[in-house]
Amino acid sequence: MSDSITFKQRLLGLQGNLLNFAFQLTTNREAAQDLVQDTTLKVLDNEEKYVDNVNFKGWVFTIMRNIFINNYRRQVRSATVVDTTEDLYHLNCSQESGLSTPEGSFAAQEISEAINSFTDEYRVPFNMYIAGYKYSEIAEKMSLPLGTVKSRIFFARKRLQGMLKDYR
Repeated sequence: MSDSITFKQRLLGLQGNLLNFAFQLTTNREAAQDLVQDTTLKVLDNEEKYVDNVNFKGWVFTIMRNIFINNYRRQVRSATVVDTTEDLYHLNCSQESGLSTPEGSFAAQEISEAINSFTDEYRVPFNMYIAGYKYSEIAEKMSLPLGTVKSRIFFARKRLQGMLKDYR
């Protein structure tokens, strides 16, 4: 009984850390609280699987991360459309890009203009990042330290958010 109380006390002591980590994963307060609740229940259900010589905090955070990944994969699977029509009608239909409306094309043009207003030191790595390059690839191609690339992309993103704050 004493071990069970200690286990629960340790788990309760991690609730603040769990909420912070969940918020980093979900970027949504309610989803983070749900994730903390799911994790807490899962940890309590699997108390007998915990081994004393294992890092408790790491074990709990791993459970949370796995729950988040599984939920994400479940959402992706449920959002996938399987076209069962004989002539694949749904796959052959043009998809809405958001640019067909005047408002959509105006917004895209304004975003492009905002990005193009950046100096080369911020615009080039930001455009490469948007194009799908990894930080390490950008750093290699631009012959810059990885940290410099990350900070330039971060500051470019923050500046863009400030310039386009009306779109939030």
